Amino acid sequence: MVYSCAMDTILPSRDLRTDDFDFDLPNELIAQQAIEPRDHARLLHILPTVFRDHHIYDLPDLLRPDDLLVMNDTKVIPARLYGKRGDVAVEILLHKQQPDHSWYAFARPGKRLRAGDRILFAPDFAAEVLEKKADGQILMRFLVPDNQLLDLLHKYGEPPLPPYIKRDVGAAKQDSDRYQTVYAAKAGAVAAPTAGLHFTPELLQRLRDKGIQHVKVTLHVGAGTFLPVKADYLKDHVMHAEWGEVSPEAAATINAARAAGRRIVAVGTTSLRLLESAADEHSVLHPFNSDTSIFIYPGYKFKIVDALLTNFHLPKSTLFMLVSAFAGLSHMQEAYAYAIKHKYRFYSYGDATLLEKA
Repeated sequence: MVYSCAMDTILPSRDLRTDDFDFDLPNELIAQQAIEPRDHARLLHILPTVFRDHHIYDLPDLLRPDDLLVMNDTKVIPARLYGKRGDVAVEILLHKQQPDHSWYAFARPGKRLRAGDRILFAPDFAAEVLEKKADGQILMRFLVPDNQLLDLLHKYGEPPLPPYIKRDVGAAKQDSDRYQTVYAAKAGAVAAPTAGLHFTPELLQRLRDKGIQHVKVTLHVGAGTFLPVKADYLKDHVMHAEWGEVSPEAAATINAARAAGRRIVAVGTTSLRLLESAADEHSVLHPFNSDTSIFIYPGYKFKIVDALLTNFHLPKSTLFMLVSAFAGLSHMQEAYAYAIKHKYRFYSYGDATLLEKA
């Protein structure tokens, strides 16, 4: 199906309010299970003046043969833990690892936690609360050798599904595999780069057969990606930080592609945010190994990315603000209204969009 639409400007004429990015979404369109096979999810191609309905497996025919895909190869860790502080049950969601191997985390219930409290997850697995932050987070350190932590997380933790995916008792067994991209390599994320969940080895091969190359970068997605924007105005919102890396080899490949006039297609908002963080004012990409808290909303001038593959996002979220910067706010509002009317599935396990930059 093809739907014609008008194109709008991406530049704001006033201070943008969080409410400008609100929309009504029926609960039944929030995907609770992922489509199988992965590449059979629906895909809405959002062009500047038209919407077209496809599926993910159509990507090799929708992209240009010389496009360069940029994928986030972060790997989700089992970041949700259940333990006890004395006799009180505590749920922990790891948020971001610090250089000294301590972790920021969300705790529930967290009101009575204090520095010095010990949380026991298993007889051989415990953590100590180091600090309680004013925003409700805690800083904690696991009381195990650093080289044993990942094995213990896999033994006792579970996939950190976002709060809008409902399970009767924690994450289901199949989520351990499904809430992970097939090319995940570097452990550290506590949320999946969800646009990448749609790819299969067969689809990646079909893309290569078309001459469409890909390059990997890493952004360890944090749980802060699910936090709502509480400020009334976007200019007052403080963005969460996430660690990312663009290798010298990846930067050279992307710069060479741009110099040759090829398009850079970001697979997911995480890849896009990392690329834009590592680019200078002359649109040259540099190697990067640091935190980024870049906040992209309408009025932002993109330096690197020409097209974006991404899922449908929450109302009033920083990610919906990002796609509105990329393709225009009223255009994205119209696209999302179209998607809701035609029963596209939303959020992490939902369908996807392919956006062409306005």
